[in-house]
Amino acid sequence: METKAIKIPGPEHPITIKQNPARVTVTVAGRIIADTRNALILQEASYPAVQYIPRKDIDMTLLERSANQTYCPYKGDCAYYSIPAGGERSLNAVWTYEAPFDSVALIKDHVAFYPDRVDVIVEHPLS
Repeated sequence: METKAIKIPGPEHPITIKQNPARVTVTVAGRIIADTRNALILQEASYPAVQYIPRKDIDMTLLERSANQTYCPYKGDCAYYSIPAGGERSLNAVWTYEAPFDSVALIKDHVAFYPDRVDVIVEHPLS
């Protein structure tokens, strides 16, 4: 059995996680499927920042677990969901680390959406 490499974030590959003070919504097929004031912003190395949204703030009945799985040496095993209402474009549109490594433990029970596989992800500034 192959052993998976585990890497710790550091200066050469930093990962930061912070609370997003804004309200974040995700819309698919014209319907808001996620609405939260508790999103986390994960910034990894030079990649675009990612909004991780608590599962409790997502209509999980609109998601369908897919067979797709990947592995990140910094975060762990990754599971995926599709959004049937979004059609073909929304296949594997959602990812989640159900047992993330300790260095990114804050993203447990959160999911992230690929921006190009949903209608829109909006950050609503607090007024």
